[in-house]
Amino acid sequence: MTGKVGFVGLGIMGRPMARNLLAAGYELVVHNRSRGKAEGLAEEGASVADNPKEVAESCETVITMLSDSPQVEEVLAGENGVFEGVGEGALLVDMSTISPVVAKELAAEARERGASMLDAPVSGGEPGAEAGTLSIMVGGSVENFDRAQPLFEVMGTTVVHVGDSGTGQVVKACNQIVVALTIEAVSEALVLGSKAGVDPAKVIEVLSGGMAGNKVMEVRGEKFLKHEFDPGFKLELHRKDLGIALAAGREYGVPLPVTGIVDQVLEALVAKGLGAKDHSAILTFIEDLAQHKIGEGS
Repeated sequence: MTGKVGFVGLGIMGRPMARNLLAAGYELVVHNRSRGKAEGLAEEGASVADNPKEVAESCETVITMLSDSPQVEEVLAGENGVFEGVGEGALLVDMSTISPVVAKELAAEARERGASMLDAPVSGGEPGAEAGTLSIMVGGSVENFDRAQPLFEVMGTTVVHVGDSGTGQVVKACNQIVVALTIEAVSEALVLGSKAGVDPAKVIEVLSGGMAGNKVMEVRGEKFLKHEFDPGFKLELHRKDLGIALAAGREYGVPLPVTGIVDQVLEALVAKGLGAKDHSAILTFIEDLAQHKIGEGS
């Protein structure tokens, strides 16, 4: 392994991803807006930079893991941003979930500065980030994908090059549609079964063994049953992601009718003050409509 790796953004997902790179032996330079999170990784061997520019000045590869398009634009193209410190031949890897249009624009600006860029959003939530089992969908050139492959293999188990710049973000939008609609469908099933007198745990058990089996019930089953909605993935971020998906649908002329409905469910929950809860809190929306909390009898 040669060359330092930079990592900017040490939130729910970024911190365990960076930790896995450290554990794999990579020399890491980190930065986070809240310095305390970066200092925590310094105790494990990382170096801490004061800003993204400093990260880029000392690293051949810079990974960003941030919440939305404006934050990625600020970290890369803003004052003391990555673009100000990036060197010729550097590789930038944005693993955030952002607009495909913004991803293409940033990749073009990176090329103008002699650097290369991949958009490589992930799926798998906090458990996948911690275990290094994320699914990573990558847009950009094959050559740059190959350069980043060793890093991806530390952070994920399903790593797929999906096309040119921006396509990683398109596939992530597809992923977020399926996840959101599945959570909503599972919520409907649990409330229906429970209000009819069936133990919700039994509903999950039997559905998991048949055609209706899905990753949502496997990973979020306990959150549903215990109503423990501490965030593995914040509801407000999934709302953001569905906004990206709906915008992509409009751009490419693809109607997404059910996505639009679930987007409004998320909008209602955010308005209710639940944006910082896990996206499995969609369950509470169905419970409120049905006037029934699962597991409390009919």
